[in-house]
Amino acid sequence: MIMKLLSKLYPKEKDFYRMLHEQSNKTLEGIKQLKKYMQTGLEEDGKKIVEFEREADELRKALIEELNKTFITPFEREDIFNLSRAIDDMIDYSRSTFEEMQVFELSPTDETRNMVNLLVEAAEEINHAVNYLKDNQEISAKHAVKAKTLENQVEREYRKVLAQLVKGDDIEYILKMREIFRHMSNLADKIDYAADIIGHIIVKIS
Repeated sequence: MIMKLLSKLYPKEKDFYRMLHEQSNKTLEGIKQLKKYMQTGLEEDGKKIVEFEREADELRKALIEELNKTFITPFEREDIFNLSRAIDDMIDYSRSTFEEMQVFELSPTDETRNMVNLLVEAAEEINHAVNYLKDNQEISAKHAVKAKTLENQVEREYRKVLAQLVKGDDIEYILKMREIFRHMSNLADKIDYAADIIGHIIVKIS
């Protein structure tokens, strides 16, 4: 009876590190699926991104529910919330990239494939950074820095492809493809934001 009372007064701390990594891992799966879609151009491959995004949403929902009812957290709850949101935004932009390509009836190009290859690498670095956040902040920080470096590469590629795109004569195609590249650039921005949050957390818990 006493143990039950104590457990209610002092509930067991939830493993938010694990929950964040599960969400990050699912997001990485979704971005890898975007890479596969860019390779095949098959709608069925693209639709699997939507499935991963829904699964990732459920993981985030579970994390937020626990965050709202848990008194003790391993680091500031605002940082947990913001990191989870940044990771969620990453897979949201993966989904919107595919869906806009479907709406505009566009096929993958060498340029979209090059950008998504970099995005997968950057997302892998975020996933590693989240994985090591609890037990080895030094390694976590190195992965976060690497993610930011890759994000810079994505942005350089983005500017390069836009410069090439506007040289074309098909205005409608230019406008459509610009939107696709913008979504991929936004995905990179969220990777950069997630890396910044991880760095912010490390400063606090180290």
